[in-house]
Amino acid sequence: MRYPNPSWMNSDLELYRSNVRRFVEEEIKPNQQKWAKQQHVDREVWLKAGELGVLLADVPDEYGGAGGDFSHMAVLFEELAYSGDRSFGVHVHAIAAHYILNHGTEEQKQYFLPKMASGEMIGAIAMSEPGAGSDLQGVRTTAVRDGNHYVVNGSKIFISNGYLADVIVVVCKTDPAAGAKGTSLLLLETRNAEGFKVGRILEKLGQKGQDTCELFFDNVRIPAANLLGAEGAGFVQLMQELPYERLMLGVGAMAIVEMAIETTLEYAKDRKAFGKAIFDFQNTRFKMAELKSQAVVARAFIDNCIEKLIAGKLDTVTASIAKLHMSELECKTIDECLQFFGGYGYMLEYPIAQMYADARVQRIYGGTSEIMKEIIARSL
Repeated sequence: MRYPNPSWMNSDLELYRSNVRRFVEEEIKPNQQKWAKQQHVDREVWLKAGELGVLLADVPDEYGGAGGDFSHMAVLFEELAYSGDRSFGVHVHAIAAHYILNHGTEEQKQYFLPKMASGEMIGAIAMSEPGAGSDLQGVRTTAVRDGNHYVVNGSKIFISNGYLADVIVVVCKTDPAAGAKGTSLLLLETRNAEGFKVGRILEKLGQKGQDTCELFFDNVRIPAANLLGAEGAGFVQLMQELPYERLMLGVGAMAIVEMAIETTLEYAKDRKAFGKAIFDFQNTRFKMAELKSQAVVARAFIDNCIEKLIAGKLDTVTASIAKLHMSELECKTIDECLQFFGGYGYMLEYPIAQMYADARVQRIYGGTSEIMKEIIARSL
């Protein structure tokens, strides 16, 4: 694999990448089929990742993190993508941790983040509901204050890490009549949480090793001390964290684009048709040249976004452009690459077929392509 040389890389990050790549090769890649069959990763891999210091690499060391920045997380997301992994839910885990880091009290940060950094606690975010996906104002899960607790009722769906999660950022309505201004975030510790139930692990088109569940809340009591920030601040908090989440998805998509092209080039140079390698046909060479050109231009944009996020200058619109463009490019590139494999491209034993199945949801979760266009359009 010919890895790119991002503009934000340095010698320290190169060493870090080597360690991450070794971890991924030894602990992630060999377990893909096992995790797909059982529909979730093993807890042991979370603890091993915690020991290596990659789970919350961009969280300050005073809270158990590695004290790095987003470039360290980008390295992890790239290496997971290059390995073909779509099971290890560290992306959602990191997002949940950043809600706590950026909006939590000192007590919340000291309690949750070290455990999340070590892998002792696995994080999730409960946003989507049967009737509320991209439209977060449509959330119906309620949280009613009762003394020193909130009583939570409702259900969530499509929750990544839902089966394994130990701490969940629950999006709920503390004031249903106030619309978006009535949205709040609560931190639920799932162990021994009476009234909380994890539903079935959902069957998906791809990303089968990633546990995606339904969650049910039946008079679940959450301590008022676990309110994240102020009551009614949830919608603003969600909006503030979107650039991090959407760039994270863009970084992973970029790496998959690069991997798809590399995998296809290797196949095209080896596969023979009509007495010569299919790469020697002009159609193949021109199409691969087109895909490579698109990838190189996209890489420059993604690297610039990473630099902006590290500097605290990545705005919501630019992050939405990154998410829209990269998820669409990912699906387009994989589809066109798969065609060169012929019938083999439809067989899941070939990585390109697995990429195809895994990639489709990228245009849906984290905000659909249509929502990204709406956000971008509002800025015009």
